[in-house]
Formats: sequence, structure tokens, C-alpha cells
Amino acid sequence: MARYDIRLRDGLARAGVFHTAEEPLSLPAVIDPEKRFADLARMKHAHVPLSAPEGFVEEYLPDYETVVAVHPHSSRTALSGDVVMVGNWHTALGQPGRYVRWLQEMKERVQPDTVWYAPASALPSTVAFLIFSGLDLFDFTAVDLMTARDLYCTPEGEFPAEEWLGGGGCPCRGCAAGDLGMHNRLALAREIAVATRFLARGQLREFIETRCRAHAPLVALLRLFDGAYDFIEPAIPIVRTAQFRAYTAESLRRPEVRRFADRVTGRYVPYRTDVAVILPCSARKPYSGSRSHLRFRTAIRDRAHEVIMTSPLGLVPRELERLYPAAHYDIPVTGYWDREEREFIASTLAAYLGRHRYRRVLAHVEGGSLDIVADAAARCGMEIECTCRGHPTDAASLDALGAALEGERRKVPDIIRGCLSWQFGADIDTRGLMLKGKWMNQKVVRGKEQLFSLDPATGFFRPTFAGWDLIPEGYRIIIDNFVPKGDVLAPGIVDADPAIREGDEVLITGDLAVATGRAVMGAREMLKSSYGVAAKVRKVHKFAPDSP
Repeated sequence: MARYDIRLRDGLARAGVFHTAEEPLSLPAVIDPEKRFADLARMKHAHVPLSAPEGFVEEYLPDYETVVAVHPHSSRTALSGDVVMVGNWHTALGQPGRYVRWLQEMKERVQPDTVWYAPASALPSTVAFLIFSGLDLFDFTAVDLMTARDLYCTPEGEFPAEEWLGGGGCPCRGCAAGDLGMHNRLALAREIAVATRFLARGQLREFIETRCRAHAPLVALLRLFDGAYDFIEPAIPIVRTAQFRAYTAESLRRPEVRRFADRVTGRYVPYRTDVAVILPCSARKPYSGSRSHLRFRTAIRDRAHEVIMTSPLGLVPRELERLYPAAHYDIPVTGYWDREEREFIASTLAAYLGRHRYRRVLAHVEGGSLDIVADAAARCGMEIECTCRGHPTDAASLDALGAALEGERRKVPDIIRGCLSWQFGADIDTRGLMLKGKWMNQKVVRGKEQLFSLDPATGFFRPTFAGWDLIPEGYRIIIDNFVPKGDVLAPGIVDADPAIREGDEVLITGDLAVATGRAVMGAREMLKSSYGVAAKVRKVHKFAPDSP
């Protein structure tokens, strides 16, 4: 029986090994289809146009022995381990609006642990985006057609061969031999390998943002993908260890950005709501390690709640500054805020201030940043006090900030409450809880009992069994009647909280045992997959058998 062992995920993109009766195939990959899917070669002119109406599709969509042909307007689905083939997909690349809609219709109908094959669609200029879209398997048909047209294929596009072949720009064997066909095939295989490496690093999105610049339809596709938030976000991991590089305008629309902002404005519970100080961000992450924020904190002395205003995340309360992606992003600093940045940050700040009605709001920012704060305050009917007297780190500005907080009570920030509310959506009572240890080995205790440990790479809290008792609901996986003796596989899962994303901490419960662990799949994939590791188990507690 064939199975797709998915070992890496990055959004919709996957990498793994496809096991069949033949030699295992590492994916993503490019193949000669005649060798693996012999029946496809015997059925010519069988692909149904993607825009064909439902009745036509149902009548003429072909049946194959080795693959399952699917179509946006067909109800046909596939089983775990099947190869799913979507014909004519190259025509969708020029129709960005339909591309996203068609992909969503098919992906939501077909099981996740299937292999997606897009025949005659992949060029070096498009294959990275196809992988980003969740397609796994390709062939050489498209590049061979380019060869027949005497076109030289590169990731930046297709060009007349006489301008490029043998010009010294490519060191491949094909160029050295003057063989255009060999170069085009090698260029496709090389681009797949490069995209797969970025996928493995958790930075395929950054790679796509650079690759799509030469092709207007791909830029449009990326923007439309981000607009389909409800479809894309469940596939986006909650945390990565790789740096979040926000180098383009599209970075503002990344699902991770919207999710972080939504949790700040919807889930997060601040430890105080009497006085807030809005501060500028810093190049160094976390912010509190920068010289500017050391000066800010010296002036504030815990007399106000510190909220950092930044692009692309919008707002980062001080308690959340070590969480992904707040401690992991990088952005070019120009001092200029474009219109989209202004609108996103202002609307996020207005939503936050509208939910948490501070008695006073101090804005220790200047220039365009101050305009954004004023806009947000006007939207929610609040007054702001500006404490800058020049640059925020000038002595006069810091003196004004300290003076404005004169007489305000000091209150130690509650990192535990803030992070847990953002991470789990639970507002827990933190009285009696203490955060102990140095950053690389911190834990939350109540007396001598450990409740949470901290992941130093991501800032996330990892609950013990006692810690889960403080989180009343959510992030639970229900398993069948077995005791986990290793990782929990998808077939053993009965139910899962829809909020679970790859990388989330989860509590695994069943009639025979309870376990703590980390999700390797999102909830939808867990429930629909017939193979694969769904959660990495950290600790297991086996229930004692019932007394006779």
C-alpha cells in the first residue's frame, strides 16, 4: 500500500518520502511520468479544462489506474497514499483569483496525506510557487516545450536561447555542452532542490517573496493567498525557530502577522490597565536587551504598562516580546511608514485600546509614529499624552517620561499571565506562581511544584500535567483506547481542538492515559490523515486500572 510520509511542513508546502511498491521517492520531485504512471501515456488529450462546468467535468473527467484525477468542479476525492493529479494547472497560474479558489476547493475535499501531481506545469520560474501551493510532484513536459521553442529557462523567466546558452551565466553540464534541453531540465531540478532547502529551514515564504518579483501573476497570487486567511492560516505553524524576514510589502499580510495581532487584540490580557506607555521598537530582539529600551525601562520603573509599536506586527506588549515572531523578526529600517503600515498599526492599536480602557495613555514616540498613535486614539475616543522632547532617547524626553509617571504606582509585569493568555486563550489566576531560573532554563512554579517550563528558542510555555489543570479548556487531543509509547499517530486520534496548529503545546487524553506534547500537524490534518506523526509526546501518565 502506498503512503506519503510527510516529514516537513511549511504552510501548504510539504516534503517527505512517497513509499510505493517501487523505489521510494523523495518529494518534492520532478520525474519522467511514463516510468511511474504508464497509463497516462496511453490516454492522450484527456485533461478537462479547469473552467469547464460541473456537468461536463463529471462526464469527461478521466479515470486512471495509477493516479486520481481531480478537478475544482468535481466531487471526486482520493484516499490516503493516492497520487492526486490536477490537469491543466499551468493555465491557472495566469488566473490568480481562480487559482486560489480552485486550490481551496480541491484541498478541502482531498485527504492531506496524498501526493499532488501537476503535469506539464512546472518551469524554473514557477515551480517554487507550485510547491508553496502544496503541490509535490512535477514532470519535464513544460521545460521540454520551452526547449522546442528554443527558450532558455531560469528562475527569473524564459529567454531566447542564443542570448543565454554558453554565455557563462550558468555552470551546469547542459550549458557546458551547449545542450539547451539538458540545461532546462537541470534548471528545473535545481530550483526544486533550492525551494526544498528553504522549506526545510522554515523560510519558504521569504524565498517566494524574492522569486515572485519577476512575475506579476505570482505577486498577485501571493497577495490573494494572504487574503484567503481562513484557508491558509490553519496550515501555518504557530512557531518557527528561523528568523522572520519582513523585507517586502507583502510581509504585512502574512498569516503569522494577522494571527499575532488578532491574539493581542482578542486573547491577550494585560496585567494592568491604568497607565500605558507606547514605545518605539528596536533593531535588537527582544527589545528589552537594546540600549534604547534599557533607558525607557529605567525612566518608567514599572509605573506603566509598556506596549511596543512596530511593523509588521503592530503591537507587542512587553510581556510578549520573547514569543515568536516578536523576538524573531527583522525588518529594513528607513524611518518611513507607508500607508498600509500606518493603517494596519493604527487599526490594531485602536482595537487594543478600545478593548482595554486605560486611564492614561502616554505616547513616547515621534514623527510618523506619533501620528499613527494619534489616529488610533481618535478612533477609540481616547486622549494621549506625548512625552517626547525630540528623539525618544534624548535626556529631555526621558526626563519628561519619568515626570509624567510621577505618583503612579509601581507594579511588576506579569509575564506568566500575559503569555498564557496569548498562547492558550486562558486568563488564569497567577497568584502564588513564580518564574524562576535564567532565561535558558526558566520554569514556572507554585511552591515546589513545577507548572510550566519555557522553550528558550520560541518563548512558549510548556505545561506540565499540573500546568494543564490551570488551563480549563482547549488545545486537547482525544485519542483512542491506547497508552502512547512514543509519538501519537494520526490514525489514533478521535478528536482535536480546531485551534491546534503545528507547534502548539497540547494535552493528549484518552481512557487509558494522558500525555503532554507538541502538535506536529494542525487539527484538520490530524483528523483527516490516515498516516503520519500528529504529536510528539513529552510525558505520559497511565491511569491505574479500575478496581474489581
